[in-house]
Amino acid sequence: MLTIRRATAADLPSILTIVRAVVPLMHAAGNFQWETTYPNEEVFTDDIARRQLWVAELDGRVAGMAALTTDQEPDYVQADWDLSVPAIITHRLAVDPSAQGRGVAIALLQQAEQVAVEQGLSMVRVDTNSENKATQQLFPKLGYRFAGEITLHYRPGLRFFCYEKRLLDPR
Repeated sequence: MLTIRRATAADLPSILTIVRAVVPLMHAAGNFQWETTYPNEEVFTDDIARRQLWVAELDGRVAGMAALTTDQEPDYVQADWDLSVPAIITHRLAVDPSAQGRGVAIALLQQAEQVAVEQGLSMVRVDTNSENKATQQLFPKLGYRFAGEITLHYRPGLRFFCYEKRLLDPR
């Protein structure tokens, strides 16, 4: 059974285990969006304190996570996004390799839509490394439109693809 809930401090060991499992696989695929020092415990602790980190539990264990925020990077001006429109942005989306292909990422992205609706927002957005082929297939299947390629000042040398999805008017 798959459930989504807000993360708590008790989830940190499981979250960090997922990151340690995912980063080498990302690197092996040529995706250097994350590294051994990011995302880290401090980042996830802050996400939890801000009540913006969600976990997916599959059969009673943490199988994935995503930070659902309204934080839009200044570098997003490069994308075909109207940054004057507030949105829920999905950051730090990851799924335990043993749970991939079981709908965990989809459920977390659906949670982003739910959070947007609850906050009266009609837009969800996400960026992904240009080498992340799985997300580039997933996002369009879920109704996201490609909104361009950007660079992030704090990740020199990497390219990121931006996607957004307009939700039905939440009012």
